[in-house]
Amino acid sequence: MKPAPFRYHAPKTIEEAVAILAVVAGEDGRVLAGGQSLVPIMAVRLARPAHLVDINGVKALERLAVDGDRLSIGACVRHAAFHKPVVEGPLGRLLCQVVRHIAHYPIRTRGTFCGSIAHADPASEWCLVAAALGADMVVRSASGARTIPAKDFFRGIMTTALKDNELLTEVRLPILPADTRFGFYEFNRRAGDFALGMALVTFRLRNGVISEPRVAVGGVEPQPRRIAQAEQALTGRAPDSQAFEAASAAAAAAVEPLDDAATSAAYRRDLVRTVTRRALEQAIA
Repeated sequence: MKPAPFRYHAPKTIEEAVAILAVVAGEDGRVLAGGQSLVPIMAVRLARPAHLVDINGVKALERLAVDGDRLSIGACVRHAAFHKPVVEGPLGRLLCQVVRHIAHYPIRTRGTFCGSIAHADPASEWCLVAAALGADMVVRSASGARTIPAKDFFRGIMTTALKDNELLTEVRLPILPADTRFGFYEFNRRAGDFALGMALVTFRLRNGVISEPRVAVGGVEPQPRRIAQAEQALTGRAPDSQAFEAASAAAAAAVEPLDDAATSAAYRRDLVRTVTRRALEQAIA
């Protein structure tokens, strides 16, 4: 099949892009960046936007830079930018490890970091990173800009706090301290498939015990999130199998997993326990 008819817009500045969105948002106007999610569903006419606002010509949205204690990722930065560390230290290595789990190489050369965040698929690796690290989403409309923390941005399956007339211009990730340890583990049936469950953990060691733990899971609930119960199970403990098992069990007990014909809630709950434990084991490997 082919997409339904639509009108194409190609702004060259952020101001022009949001001005167009202000006019076409009410007619199901959509933003096109990488197009790896939008174009396929348009091709089978599950989406029929009357307007496409192509932001690929907006050079300002290609920015990828450190601003103080944050890494700023513009709306047109591709997944493939993270094949090599883009910043020194744990954050650069973390992003480099996670990106290789996203679909396949050709998709990573076109798809964008911010596009994945705005699409808000529960199985999105970047959405999990944003939730785990406490990212800030910077959005613009014709009336101004606002910043939305990750905990308020994700609202459910492919649902966010982003308004129809707003453009996600950048995502800001905190630069992790140099002694941060991290682990990421994802399970899918085939390489490149959507994750059935995944976990991202970070923590620091002080006097041989865990401090500042972050434990987040994705792919099992309508949106990724940190699991406070698992973090509490780790705080102040030595990074050993007993602590990791306690945290993994706490994470599994805390989630409210999705249930569908292909994958049961019970399976997803058990998977949370496994991916969390393996992510923690990676962090001390």
